[in-house]
Amino acid sequence: MTYSEYGSPDTLHLTEQPTPKLGPGAVLIAVERAAVNPVDWKLMAGGLDGMLDAVFPVIPGWDVSGVVEAVGPDVPEFSPGDRVASYARKDVVHGGTYAQYVAVPAASVARVPEGVSVDAAAGLPLVGLTALRSLEMLNLSGDDTLLIHGASGGVGHVAAQLAAAGGARVLGTASERNHEKLRALGVEPLRYGDGLEERVRDLAPTGVTAVADFAGGVLEQTLAVLADDGRHVSIADPAVEEHDGRWVWVRPDGQRLGQLLTKVADGTLSVEIDRHFPLEQAAEAMRHNQSGDGSGKIIIDVTE
Repeated sequence: MTYSEYGSPDTLHLTEQPTPKLGPGAVLIAVERAAVNPVDWKLMAGGLDGMLDAVFPVIPGWDVSGVVEAVGPDVPEFSPGDRVASYARKDVVHGGTYAQYVAVPAASVARVPEGVSVDAAAGLPLVGLTALRSLEMLNLSGDDTLLIHGASGGVGHVAAQLAAAGGARVLGTASERNHEKLRALGVEPLRYGDGLEERVRDLAPTGVTAVADFAGGVLEQTLAVLADDGRHVSIADPAVEEHDGRWVWVRPDGQRLGQLLTKVADGTLSVEIDRHFPLEQAAEAMRHNQSGDGSGKIIIDVTE
């Protein structure tokens, strides 16, 4: 699936493109699944044109799971037939994962352990690595109370699991229909919107020691509930850096992705899947993601 100019999901078309070239240190993956992330349609709309160059036609998509088709020179760590996954972001927006094949630097690729489904492997890379990097920046301990804005979303539900497993107390905002899901993850759920500050203070009277913003538009609320010397990060609002926070833009990292996949394999981390779309319906998959109506990752099945 490609687009030749910035626009809405309607600009996506099924086209024939050359098989990606395979340079030194690269892995060619035969794609089985890709996952839809908001950044896919934001890029397609030109929202990050000031940050990343695009070479048209663009194949969207940064998440992938599949099988190694071939390896370039100097890639001893992978062989054809290996089950792998990757956060396949590159410096130039061009050859993404909504395709039959994608070439990825070997350093961005991880083996998929036995017991991890092809869907979970595709849905994990971007959200999992983003969650992990956010929590590492917050440097949480068992003494922390963490507030997650958008705790039931893709990044949020992974971060909630990782933070709770690390011993932190976790509060999380979500619509009420997702509160039971959060409780099952060890999160104390909160309704977002007006009155959030009071609801947080009811549970944490002296404020929270850390905040992870995975929703955007909540900086004022974050600062209102953050305790003295508290830490905060955001993946959605660079303005946090003007208030001693950190703006997170996750890096591809095959080694860390492998660690997360191991947690999925041993049952200590789960990846919720919402629904599947065949490759030719990628535009519909994007629109479903834009609607916010789903619960879990939206998967594109390239094998259908």
